[in-house]
Amino acid sequence: MEASNRNPAFEVVMIISTPRQIEKAIDLFQQEGVPVMYQCHAEGTATNDILNALGLGSTEKGILIGMTPTPFAAMMLSKLRKELKLYMPGSGIAFLIPVTGMNNHTMRVFSSLNETQSQQSTRREPMSMKECSYTMIAVVVNQGYTEEVMQAAKSAGARGGTVIHSRHVTSEEAIQLWGLSFQEEKEIVLILATEETKVAMMSAISKSCGIHSDAKGIVLSMPIDAVVGLGDTEE
Repeated sequence: MEASNRNPAFEVVMIISTPRQIEKAIDLFQQEGVPVMYQCHAEGTATNDILNALGLGSTEKGILIGMTPTPFAAMMLSKLRKELKLYMPGSGIAFLIPVTGMNNHTMRVFSSLNETQSQQSTRREPMSMKECSYTMIAVVVNQGYTEEVMQAAKSAGARGGTVIHSRHVTSEEAIQLWGLSFQEEKEIVLILATEETKVAMMSAISKSCGIHSDAKGIVLSMPIDAVVGLGDTEE
């Protein structure tokens, strides 16, 4: 396993938006030569009352994840913002998560792309990157507890979240070792939080939906290096 220093050589580029926007993002990733992409389906956390008030028919969302060298990632984020108009309300968000470790073979594959893509990024209009004050909170809970998670999160300042449906694959031996029981169907709730609200938000979620509750929640956070689509204005 290769470990990076505090300045990661690679970044995960992640975008959460409507399915139509995700299709546009896939085309953009392919045009720019992003070598690895993962797509999954998700849901927003808006209630039916809010959807009706806004005239929207669904909270259906899509998530696209790619990985690029760090200098290229900033340019990629800038292009996503411009091409998908992420400065418009409700258009989606995109952000960068630093990669802090990678196996040797994958590192060699990506390193071969690093120099070419980094040179490309220097020939294009650079993105003005401000210090990021956001973090990503991920909550894994039993199916059916999304509303409880969001109620707790909103009590600490959250504005919304995105839900991914999944299932656990823990072995029976591990379950017996830890003395816990798990529901197979799971939901992963992703919430963007400020550094100021992160601790309070995680504490509120853990208190109402933690591992010892019926939700069996696991709460963790991930750093974000940069984000677009949170109410910024068109330049």
